[in-house]
Amino acid sequence: RLANVATPLWRLPYQEQLQVKYESQRKILQTLASRLEELGIDAQKPGGLCCSLQPVVASPIINGYRNKSTFSVNRGPDGNPKTVGLYVGTGRARNIVCVKANHLENIPPKHKQVAQCYEEFIRCSPLDPCLLFHEGGHWRELVVRTTNCGHTMAIITFHPQELGQKALATQKALLKEFFTCGSGTVCALTSLSFQESTMTRCFHEQSPFQLLHGESHIFEEVLGLKFRISPDAFFQVNTGGAEVLYQVVGELSQAGGDTVLLDICCGTGTIGLSLAHQVSKIIGIEMVEKAVEDARWNAAFNGISNCEFHSGKAEAVLPQLLSSWEDARPIVAVVNPSRSGLHYRVVRAIRNCKSIRRLLYISCKPDGEAMRNFLELCCPPNPGKKLAGEPFAPTLAIPFDMFPHTVHCELVLLFTR
Repeated sequence: RLANVATPLWRLPYQEQLQVKYESQRKILQTLASRLEELGIDAQKPGGLCCSLQPVVASPIINGYRNKSTFSVNRGPDGNPKTVGLYVGTGRARNIVCVKANHLENIPPKHKQVAQCYEEFIRCSPLDPCLLFHEGGHWRELVVRTTNCGHTMAIITFHPQELGQKALATQKALLKEFFTCGSGTVCALTSLSFQESTMTRCFHEQSPFQLLHGESHIFEEVLGLKFRISPDAFFQVNTGGAEVLYQVVGELSQAGGDTVLLDICCGTGTIGLSLAHQVSKIIGIEMVEKAVEDARWNAAFNGISNCEFHSGKAEAVLPQLLSSWEDARPIVAVVNPSRSGLHYRVVRAIRNCKSIRRLLYISCKPDGEAMRNFLELCCPPNPGKKLAGEPFAPTLAIPFDMFPHTVHCELVLLFTR
């Protein structure tokens, strides 16, 4: 059942999976075309699409491609509350079951091994799992990250409840001992971190990652560059797929030696740094402070000096940055936001900056909040909403299969004006 929920296309031959994804992207572009028509923009191209759609670019690796997996702790099918796996069911229907990820094609064996060891550890622990915050318990989710360099990072989340510092120190020592001297040594962890968290999702600033063993970062190579990854930094989950994606983004940007590349929601700087050699300057903006530290380290380590990274929310940083922009150089913008899309103030700053003629929008959920952004980028000027700049038009769409066996797809949409 889990395979059908998490990887619903796993039974289809790979070429058929790509065809399914092509059809879903085609529908999204048809929707965008008709939504633009409603705004009075003649956007219909052949086939009712708003622009040309290329075939889905295949993933270089089809099985075990994920470099990051998040495992939950909850009741298994046998009722054991200390089961480590992925959820099936919904909170609303109250039928959530935690099922082991052993049969999932997209998760590498190493991740499954660490999950199995963590389960063994918590089952031997006298402390309860934390299934619902208000009901107490401690052991929570596990994140495993691996790289092609052979590194493995494990991050364990723990709800401290009423435990004192001494009791917490004991748990951390037991965890470290298990993974360095006990049966968890088979995982050969490069890095083991622990986070005391009273919320569903905590950034390092709210609740620091505590290094229990090994290195504070792991390293990955992308397009010949070396990248440092901290526990909560964003990094594309399919490294081979990301290399293909970044190469095409470089080509589509048409950025030459006089261009400034604006990399919005830049994570650890991978896109900008991989294109730094072809442009005059990279400006990256990222909300997660640790990721910005990684980006700066990555630039220095790879000997890249034509870049600057700004830490903060894009809606706070970008309008300030662009309002004082008096540079004559053309700007190409690349945006790679989370599923919640770009804040309206970010879109407005881009629209109102005359130097930006090309924009590459990379979206993992183009039918969600990104659709709102597409319309904001392309709608006629609106003085009431302070949208003065000339509208963009969708010019070319290229889907990338970053998530084989699932229905998800990464869409790169080129906008020009």
